[in-house]
Amino acid sequence: MKFSWSGAPHVPAQTSVANVMLQVLLALTPGVIALSWFFGIGVWIQLLLALLFAYGLEYLMLRWRRQPVKPFITDYSAAVTAMLFAVCIPPLSPWWASLAGMLFAIVIAKHLFGGLGHNRFNPAMVGMAVLLISFPQLFTHWSPPRELAEVQLSLSQVLSIIFTGNPIVTGGWDALTLATPLDTLRTGSARGLLVTEVRVAPIFGTFGGLGWEWVANWYLLGGLWLMYRGIIHWRVPVALLATVVLLTTPLYLFDPDANPLPLQHIFSGATVLAAFFIATDPVSGCSTPRGQLLFGCGVAAITLAIRRWGAYPDGVAFAILIMNMFAPLIDRYTRPRVFGHSE
Repeated sequence: MKFSWSGAPHVPAQTSVANVMLQVLLALTPGVIALSWFFGIGVWIQLLLALLFAYGLEYLMLRWRRQPVKPFITDYSAAVTAMLFAVCIPPLSPWWASLAGMLFAIVIAKHLFGGLGHNRFNPAMVGMAVLLISFPQLFTHWSPPRELAEVQLSLSQVLSIIFTGNPIVTGGWDALTLATPLDTLRTGSARGLLVTEVRVAPIFGTFGGLGWEWVANWYLLGGLWLMYRGIIHWRVPVALLATVVLLTTPLYLFDPDANPLPLQHIFSGATVLAAFFIATDPVSGCSTPRGQLLFGCGVAAITLAIRRWGAYPDGVAFAILIMNMFAPLIDRYTRPRVFGHSE
């Protein structure tokens, strides 16, 4: 009888990178389907473009670094990066946005740091941050939810917009795009409007953004499934979401006319996506139990600070990258006590 074995401790691994990444992709899929349902087929085109550029650049970098191609191409890590990036950009973004994002995500954030398992920063968020800083106008072109869309675009029209950059319809971009809930709140506050006055806009749903709250619900279910499967731990998502609620509830109770409902912060933007799929990255995040709690709290606090005082409606990408930078330091000072030692 033959027994499976491996290097010390001579017990074969029960899972693999490819298996973990595949389960993350499966958990993301319901949210992607919901996103495409509310915001159009452009979501799938952006995903296909990101996958194409991600795998193309992955192949070129592996060859350049003289690394074996097949093991890394088939581990699905590039696909996870591409999907996380694609769901964060507007569905009608020009094709070069995916190329630029994947260039910084795959080439710079991943391979120039040493490849899979060595990246200090989350690759998808590096790509997002570069686009946010370099082309902020790009993120004002979010498609409206299907209930508010003035124009129903065909597949050929969506392809034409993405590959030519020409809105092609009467009214131009104003007829095709609408401010996101977070952007609407930020703009309304800057004009001196009360939150209650801003929330009468049709872009808002029951407690979040119209359409966005359903997308967040599906991300939540996918994240809970990953927790159930043991792919991610509860500490980061619970700490992140709990911190959002704990920091925003007193402000809302003190002055609801100036501060949004806590659930507005959770079910608008990328909060739930970050909690379960981005901040839980085991490579760029914290590895100690207390460190994971602090990491989630830090991402939440920085995100809320950027939303309140920053120049961007949503600060998830920057919050993740800032906490990535401090993760090694947090791990160093939150290491569990070694058994048999006093400290």
